[in-house]
Amino acid sequence: MNIQLALDRMSIQEAIDMARLTEPYIDWIEVGTSLIKEFGMASVEAMKREFPHKVIVADVKTFDNAKYEFELCYKAGADVATVMGAAPPVTVSLCLETARTWGRQVMIDLLHTTPEEQAALSRYREAVHCLHVSKDQQEGGGSRLTGPGAYGAARGARGSVAAGGLLTDAPAPGGGCASAQADAAASGAPGAASGGPAELRIAAAGGITLESLPGLLALEPEVLIVGSAITKAPDPAAAARAFREAIDELRRR
Repeated sequence: MNIQLALDRMSIQEAIDMARLTEPYIDWIEVGTSLIKEFGMASVEAMKREFPHKVIVADVKTFDNAKYEFELCYKAGADVATVMGAAPPVTVSLCLETARTWGRQVMIDLLHTTPEEQAALSRYREAVHCLHVSKDQQEGGGSRLTGPGAYGAARGARGSVAAGGLLTDAPAPGGGCASAQADAAASGAPGAASGGPAELRIAAAGGITLESLPGLLALEPEVLIVGSAITKAPDPAAAARAFREAIDELRRR
């Protein structure tokens, strides 16, 4: 299981320094959307230059102009680029096509997608499908991604977690917990009837903490995306090491 370090709202040098501190414990390095918007492809180029043996993720969140934006990312050295699952289907298809041409990878961000959209996207087996509770949802509603059987999104917001490894569209009554299997069956989420999350490449993002790990590991994610729990910690290296050790210990059980 890979730990993806999300680097946002900092300078390029600060991002490099943070990745260097945590390098022994992380696998993928995310050049966050804020870095790309503020510093452009120079941020991606810098991270690949400094960490050539790590998987570099350009979180460009493409919604249109797929080929152009993905080629920018890949030319800058990104191994993975992101597209929004709510984008037009032709855009998602073009992202996958561009990735195949370049021999690179795609991560589909499932933020604010419906069960029907998720079902359509599940045909892209080569892509990583990212469960995502947004920063605004976290800060505005106290939402976190917590794993099967618990809803990660605020009341009335999309982004709740279903058993099949994808998101449902509606919160539980009262915004509380519900049966994951019942939720998945009701929503028609891919994986609910087809054998579960192992059939898709899953990533999870959104306020992940050490306490939320046991539930999230039940989703069998390929990638756990961790940001502030590491980058805002008093000792980022110790925090990253704690995540690595906790994941390894839970997987041995």
